[in-house]
Amino acid sequence: MSNKAIFYHAGCPVCIAAEEIIAKAIDHSRYEVEVVHLGNDQGRIAEAEAAGVKSVPALVLDGAPFHINFGANISDLK
Repeated sequence: MSNKAIFYHAGCPVCIAAEEIIAKAIDHSRYEVEVVHLGNDQGRIAEAEAAGVKSVPALVLDGAPFHINFGANISDLK
């Protein structure tokens, strides 16, 4: 079974650039990658916050959040 990677973003240019480079570079044989656009799926903001996401874009690998670059505060998406 593969590990989980969730890439959270808000659709801004910084987020899209990070998705194109980082989320697509993850080894899909090792990680099941899910991309979540929080601007379109606001119901998952609480999930992202619970995972430790403070700003987007962010990548959560095996439950650990990694903030890639600053696009927006998670609180700005509410």
